[in-house]
This record gives sequence, C-alpha cells and structure tokens, in this order.
Amino acid sequence: MAVFTAVTDTQLGAWMRDYDLGDVVDFRGIQSGIENSNFFLTTTRGEYVLTIFEKLTAGQLPFYLDLMRHLAAHRVPVPDPMPRADGSLFGLLNGKPATIVTKLDGAPELAPGVEHCAEVGQMLARMHLAGRDFQPDQPNLRSLPWWEETVPTVLPFLADAQRELLTGELAHQRAFFASPDYAALPGGPCHCDLFRDNVLFARAEALPGHEVRLGGFFDFYFAGCDKWLFDLAVTVNDWCVDLPTGKLDLPRAEALLRAYQTVRPLTAEETRHWDDMLRAGAYRFWLSRLYDFHLPRSAELLKPHDPGHFERILRQRLAASATVALHAGSRACN
Repeated sequence: MAVFTAVTDTQLGAWMRDYDLGDVVDFRGIQSGIENSNFFLTTTRGEYVLTIFEKLTAGQLPFYLDLMRHLAAHRVPVPDPMPRADGSLFGLLNGKPATIVTKLDGAPELAPGVEHCAEVGQMLARMHLAGRDFQPDQPNLRSLPWWEETVPTVLPFLADAQRELLTGELAHQRAFFASPDYAALPGGPCHCDLFRDNVLFARAEALPGHEVRLGGFFDFYFAGCDKWLFDLAVTVNDWCVDLPTGKLDLPRAEALLRAYQTVRPLTAEETRHWDDMLRAGAYRFWLSRLYDFHLPRSAELLKPHDPGHFERILRQRLAASATVALHAGSRACN
C-alpha cells in the first residue's frame, strides 16, 4: 500500500468540514500507486477517492485537476474533482496538497483482449480531441529534460550493457526531439501513463451478453502537454505486449490503433516515426522504474515495479519494427 502520509480519523473529520459530501462512512488506503497517497472514501453522498500529493506542488496541481474537470465536461469518463466550500479543487491535508474526486465504476482488466484494446484506443483519441481547447499548457514533466537529469543518477547501479543502452537511446531520442518532424507532430494534453491499471471496465456480468464497456480513465497525475503519438505509444507498450517477453501482440495492437484512427487518423509524420515513439515510451518508463528501484522512498508496503520489464520492451522495439501493426490499423480504417 503506497501510503506515504497517514491520515487519522480526527484529521479526516476536520478536513471534510470544507466539503459538502455528507458524513464519512468508510476510509481506507488503496493498494497501488508509487507517487501519491491514495484512499477510498465513502460518505453518505457517494464514493470518492482522496489523494494526497507527495511530489506535485500546489502551483502544479491546478493543471491536473482543471484538465480532469475539462474532460469530464466533454463527456470523457474521468474522475471529477469535487469543489471545496471556497470553490477550490484542493486544500492542504497534513501540510500537503490533497483533493477528492469522484470514484469511477468498474475494475481494471489486467489481461486485456482485442475488445478491451479497441475501447481504450477509441477513448484515447476522444480524450486527445477533447483537450484541444484546454488552455493551460504544462509540459510532460517526465519527458526529455527529466531523462537528461535522471540518467546520471542511475548509471552507477547498472551493468555495462544497460549503461550503453540507456545512454545510446538517450542520444537517439535527443536527436529525434530536435528534428523538424518531431516539431510537426500534433499534440496537446496527454494522460502519459495510461496503463492497464489506470483504466476501468464495467463488470461483464452487469452487461447484456457480457459485452466489453469502458468505465473510464483515471490517475491523471503524470499528465502533461506532449505529442499525442507519445501518449498512444505509451498505451500500446502496456496494453498490447506479451508481458514475459515485451514483444508486441499484433492483434491487440492493430485493434487499438484501428479504433484510435476511426476517431483521429494519424498524420504522415506520425506514421513515419511510430517506431521512434514506441522507443521513447519504453525509455521513459524504464528510466523511471530504474530510479524508483535504486533510489526508493519509504512507504507502507511499497514495492517498486520491476525495471527489467521496460528494458525488455525497449530492446524488443529496437530489434523489431512495429510499423506492420500501425499500417494494419490504418488500412482497416480506409
């Protein structure tokens, strides 16, 4: 359970006086996440999630909360931040910024099929387009500048082959980011962390014919303005891979890309640099997991993710082109 900041019943009761959400019925930590302290909160008015932010500052937080409100208003299923008595979307709890958002229905699907991937692809494209008129512009805080800052801190822990891969790919991505083609890629607000455990699906037994229906996207606290292709690549690298090997699962990748492009077809520059962006998506999470693994913070029952998973994915993307899946998805849209 990633609870960095504990909350007593007395502290919670005092804090809840600034909300019009009824009386607290249940309050418990969430057994996931490595960045923030998260709790399920049930009141007499409904079910919510309370998050205490361990790294994000009060100055950074409005971007994430305002983005979620914007997307919810555009009928993208995301948690909606609840206003406090003064109209603000967050306050200070135990000296740290904290917020309450609506709890989405459903459960994660950790063994997705092509139907789940298609639902995710279509909703991701809808989310990208819904964010086009969102005005605040905060960059993805885990993009190239963070990579360049963080790589030197993890290099001492790595074997020679890993150091070579980490520094070599950084040089490749630095050149890619500086290219005219990269500048031409469309972008806007992105989730930047749309893994299987950040998406909910309605319970199959509650649906006619056990159909698949997406319940919503959540955990937007790595979101930022970036290239939409990066967001798509991060998503494909998690939803459409064989977990033991990191190899791309072509049927799932084609389904996700096909569904995405029924809403927003990719540009020529995006198609040309699909493999580069898949590498960028794998690199970002290999590096962050290396950092969390070798330089961990203390937390109750916190277990860092295995960095080797995204090292395998990056090596797979270097060894085998994924453009076949992209082109198959494009053809299916024509």
